[in-house]
Amino acid sequence: MASTQPQVPFGAVYFRKSNPPPEDWERDYGIASEDGLNTFRHWFMWSVIERRPGQFHWDECDRQLDLAAENGMQTVIAEFTMAAPEWLQRELSHAVQKKADGTTMASCHSPSVAVGGFGQGLGGAGALTLNDPEVHKRVMEFLTRMAERYRGHPGLLGYDVNNEVNYQPDFDHSDPTKAAFRLWLKEKYGDLETLGEAWRRYSYAEWDDIVPPRFVQPYPECLDWMAFRQDNFYGHVADKIATIKAVDPDAAIISHGIAGAMTAMAGHGCNDWRAAEQVDIYGYTWIAARKGNQPWRNFYGGDLIRGAARGKPYWHAERQGGPLWMQSQVLGRDRDDARVAEAEDVRLWSLASFAAGARGMMNLRYRPLLDGPLFGAFGSYALDGSRTDRSEAASAVAKWLNDPAQKDAIEAKPVRGEVGLLVVPETQAFDTVLSAEGGFQTYSHAMWGAYRGFFEQNVQADWVHVDDIDAYPVLYAPYPIMWPEAIAAKLKAWVEAGGVLISEACPGYFGDMGHVGMHQPNFGFDEVFGATEAHVEFMPDIADRDRILWNGTDLPCGGFRQVYAPASGKGLAEFDIGGTAMVENGFGKGRTLLVGSHVSVGHFREREAGGEGAPAWWNGCLEWAGVPPRVATGNGHLIARLHEGPGGRFLWVVNPSREAQSGQLSVDGQAVTGRALMGEASGPDVTVPGRDAIVLAL
Repeated sequence: MASTQPQVPFGAVYFRKSNPPPEDWERDYGIASEDGLNTFRHWFMWSVIERRPGQFHWDECDRQLDLAAENGMQTVIAEFTMAAPEWLQRELSHAVQKKADGTTMASCHSPSVAVGGFGQGLGGAGALTLNDPEVHKRVMEFLTRMAERYRGHPGLLGYDVNNEVNYQPDFDHSDPTKAAFRLWLKEKYGDLETLGEAWRRYSYAEWDDIVPPRFVQPYPECLDWMAFRQDNFYGHVADKIATIKAVDPDAAIISHGIAGAMTAMAGHGCNDWRAAEQVDIYGYTWIAARKGNQPWRNFYGGDLIRGAARGKPYWHAERQGGPLWMQSQVLGRDRDDARVAEAEDVRLWSLASFAAGARGMMNLRYRPLLDGPLFGAFGSYALDGSRTDRSEAASAVAKWLNDPAQKDAIEAKPVRGEVGLLVVPETQAFDTVLSAEGGFQTYSHAMWGAYRGFFEQNVQADWVHVDDIDAYPVLYAPYPIMWPEAIAAKLKAWVEAGGVLISEACPGYFGDMGHVGMHQPNFGFDEVFGATEAHVEFMPDIADRDRILWNGTDLPCGGFRQVYAPASGKGLAEFDIGGTAMVENGFGKGRTLLVGSHVSVGHFREREAGGEGAPAWWNGCLEWAGVPPRVATGNGHLIARLHEGPGGRFLWVVNPSREAQSGQLSVDGQAVTGRALMGEASGPDVTVPGRDAIVLAL
């Protein structure tokens, strides 16, 4: 491992075999080091290294670590055993992943390296399944050989063991994976009779009668299949980590996802909490060209991963540094919507991530690729490796972050947000199967809508896994339609002990394995919310036709509609078509507010269409909960984040707009003054240049 660690790891993904060319490596490392870059990540692909059985080509990989050491840099080796040698895919063809119809996963070029041997869809799972004992053995042997080779190298920081944390939901129905699924079911249920009762399949005579579900439907077998896929995937990652650590216990273990927990945790395994739990340093890929360049999106990834990391350091592990051409995500979008990245964009994306709490950054290309569909994409340096205004912008940020004068600011972390957004993985899993036939996106739109609603009021809403709720006094539950009984009991006890819960419609309507409760709210939550269900409608396709009349305004509806009959609770709002739409209640030492539709969905869709949404709702929630916003800027274009650490308090103020913006800064209702670490302001009256930020030591 490198003998000294930088204050902030900052760099790029460099060697991807097809580019850059070897004759440029020494020059590129020199330029990178001069520009303040201190970390490179490289793709060490099995299909490139072991080209014939037992014949290893390490020279190019060796050179990367040697150049890092010579230039005072550190290396993250991204292990790509998912890029399996072609000869091995032929030799172990029985272990190639399959779809339910028997179609095998093809060996493909990765568009990110223009190199073959990859499976379809990339992610962290290649064409060969690790459920096959021989594949598993070969993978671990390769990782052992690699770790032995680079153990103790002065240019090594560690290994990235899970690239973009996902797998393809249509796979895998191969025989080795079917066998692994049956073993998982044996451990869960014990015997066929118990399994048959749970699945409502009563005629299993042998374990071999069980096959993975072929259709996505809201039944227990599909929920078990998705749970198995996650356990299986992360179990294999754990095996890789154990193999590397057995050889090199000093190497840092790193991985990064795609901040996909709100869209693809269930189907693709993008469980950022689970992935972060396995490693020393976690991170995320977030590319504005692919995701959108709205201000809330540039903070969303960092905020989500901060919650998932649970205090561990995390990096913006793949940050855009150049344009993206001709890909489906950019079609029809404006030129300045991250399609043609400018120097100011690179600065903004970088500073927004650090304001959200990231403490490391990697451009996803040092130089663009020259081959394949991602030609010319993402690199901050030019095709020939020369500097650009974008690389200069990244260099300026890198040098500022690693200046010893910023040590206290870097050690500080974002304070706890005013409200926690409740994340229950089982809810998304059930909605994935419930909404599949209609193609509804209610879950993701609800989660995004709630986050965006608070964000646009300059309120920091933290993503809070249900296991972590005791750290938060106020929770907001967007689209909480399914809770297992144990989780419902945990939430009930949390409220009774003094928690403040704001919930959207149908909390826990579906219980364990998606079973509907006959009395609603389910699991005794009629006591918690002080009301019972009078009427319910599940019509997400037309839910936006209704409104909720509340406090002199009307709120957009979305998702489902649930009308209440207040008991101990007090009705606060009505649907425009009639019926109580909101109830407040006290329960134990806590308080609850229940609203009868998924306002977050209505808000998100109206905002995406250019409308106002429901700004009064998000402010009203905090006012009702008695939680004032901690920071204020007096200007909706300025986003402020308060950080605290051993060296003091620091205020990051980001301006995502293209024009300079002025505001008046306050923290906890008091005007702030401070020493400028970045920018010229000292507060409380500030002006922040367009696509830039200021940082104040308070």
